[in-house]
Amino acid sequence: MLVSASELYGHRKYLLNTSGVIYRSIGSDVIKKMTDNEFFEQLFVEPRLIKRPFLYKSSKCFLVGFKEQKWAEKLL
Repeated sequence: MLVSASELYGHRKYLLNTSGVIYRSIGSDVIKKMTDNEFFEQLFVEPRLIKRPFLYKSSKCFLVGFKEQKWAEKLL
C-alpha cells in the first residue's frame, strides 16, 4: 500500500510525518539519500514516520494527512 500511495502521489516524501520526532532524529538528509528499499523498510520499522491519517480507499485513492476539502471530495 505504501509503495502504491507513493507512486500515486508522485513522490515518497508525501508519505512522511516531517514534524515527528522520529523524522527529525533520522534527519531529512539521511532520508533523502535512502534507496526506495531502505526508505520503505524504514517505514515498516518506524511506522511513526508515516503521515497520518492514512486512508486506503482503492488502489487509485489514498488520502494522506488531513486536508478537509480533499477528504470531503473523495469521501462524500
